[in-house]
Amino acid sequence: MHAEHLDFLNVQKQFTARIREPDRYPVPEGVDAERMQVYQNLLFNNIETILSNAFPVIHRIYEEDSWLQLVRDFFAEHKSTRPIFHQIPEEFLHYISDSRDQENDPAWLFELAHYEWLELALDLSQLSLDDARCSNNGQVLDGIPCMSPLAWPQYYQYPVHTIGPDNLPSEPQETFLIVYRNRDEKVSFMHINAFTLQLINLLSNNDKKLTGRQVLEQMAITTNHPNPDIVIQGGSAVLSTLLEHDIILGTCA
Repeated sequence: MHAEHLDFLNVQKQFTARIREPDRYPVPEGVDAERMQVYQNLLFNNIETILSNAFPVIHRIYEEDSWLQLVRDFFAEHKSTRPIFHQIPEEFLHYISDSRDQENDPAWLFELAHYEWLELALDLSQLSLDDARCSNNGQVLDGIPCMSPLAWPQYYQYPVHTIGPDNLPSEPQETFLIVYRNRDEKVSFMHINAFTLQLINLLSNNDKKLTGRQVLEQMAITTNHPNPDIVIQGGSAVLSTLLEHDIILGTCA
């Protein structure tokens, strides 16, 4: 490798190190300090804007100095492998999950970040409900329910859907949610219970092509419920609610 190329790589490393951590690394020799500052501000401000838009609740909860420090830590420490701007929020999520080690971070920080990222991921997903091979009818009890590919059930240890600046949980609280995008392209969530989560998971992995009724009968058996009719009746109402919200799209054609 030529000496000129090695010199360029060395300057490039110094340049990016200064952008990532201006308090730690000097301006590279031969680079104008004011121009260097322009690059620093431009890149950091772009990242900060993307993250504040993607994680608005976390942004509101954190004091401004603390928020900016969190973004600076991510900017300095996380080695992103993807250059696309709309993937930066997912990189931030990975940073909180895999790399960040701060004892002062709230215990619910990752789960709240995941919930906020999930809404963004659904909004940006290229999947279309029109591509699902479903018959748009209401026969989900005696037909084979067709689940939306844009309905994602989640389990959290904290009630992430209620967290805000004036409502910070002090203790874990088991929370079941399904986050989904409907036919109007609107992203919403539904607070569900353990029964509904189990039903959704069974319907999403319905390799035997069971009808809604058969799935509910199976649930009554596995839970050893003393009155299976109650399971069928309650489950039928849940199926109707899921159909109403485009979580179930109809029956499999």
